Amino acid sequence: MLFGKYHIVIFKEGRSGSRNLHLRGWFGVTACLLLAALVGCNLWLWREWLASRHLEEDLAAARRTAEEQRRQTVSLAGRITAVSRDLLRIQRFDSKLRLMMNMEKDPAEVGDGPGDFSRTYLPLHRQELAARKMQDFLGRLSEATQLEEVRQQDLLRALRDNRGILAAMPSIWPVTGFVSSSFGGRSSPFGRGGQFHKGLDISNRVGTPVVAPAEGTVTMAGRDGAYGNSVEIDHGGGIATKYAHLQRATVKPGQWVRRGEVIGHVGMTGRTTGPHLHYEVRLNGVPVNPMRYILE
Repeated sequence: MLFGKYHIVIFKEGRSGSRNLHLRGWFGVTACLLLAALVGCNLWLWREWLASRHLEEDLAAARRTAEEQRRQTVSLAGRITAVSRDLLRIQRFDSKLRLMMNMEKDPAEVGDGPGDFSRTYLPLHRQELAARKMQDFLGRLSEATQLEEVRQQDLLRALRDNRGILAAMPSIWPVTGFVSSSFGGRSSPFGRGGQFHKGLDISNRVGTPVVAPAEGTVTMAGRDGAYGNSVEIDHGGGIATKYAHLQRATVKPGQWVRRGEVIGHVGMTGRTTGPHLHYEVRLNGVPVNPMRYILE
């Protein structure tokens, strides 16, 4: 009966006549099914639209979280790099003190610490790998810190046993200015050929004060050939310093001077191409690089 034939008569109010429709049962069933399918599709699309709105909100929140994590990672990387550089500076300072006290003979033995994190960590867009790299670097940093702590304890004991050593070490700059010629080989400023420069040339204006970089006894103050007006100080322990091309000396032989006390003024006496201080450090009579002792 459901799929039988149906005859539908339609009358219009106020007019004569009618319209006849001939339908089969399957047509109505199909129409109902299509209507039900349409309603179902609309309900499904509505539900998906509501879900997509939540997905967009979740995606926006995830992007904000990822950006915040990226900023935090960049900030953490910068802090780790700063800590690494501070540790490396402490290690170099420690090594210089050890060299000054003859606790280490070979500067090449000084370690470089855990390295520069900014040059070794993975790209920050790969958060998991970057975090893993940070953990590895922090582990090496912790090991380097513990090792440096042990080294500092050794150095502290050595300083306690030799309290007067640092006072006699030429550990500060004798004059302000810029280094115009370093220690070691160089071209001769007076002509062709090379020569070995026994100290540092520190350029500044005539009359600039020159100070003693450590305490000691003045052993010489006066004219010294090509060095011009010069001063020499014996600091003990085989360490002596020389100051050449002075405008004038303000100390006398036999005088005891303290670190930071003025001993003369920059000049250009003797054989020189301009106003500067020629500064030498000698260990048991042999010239050594003054930068070995200067604590920058």
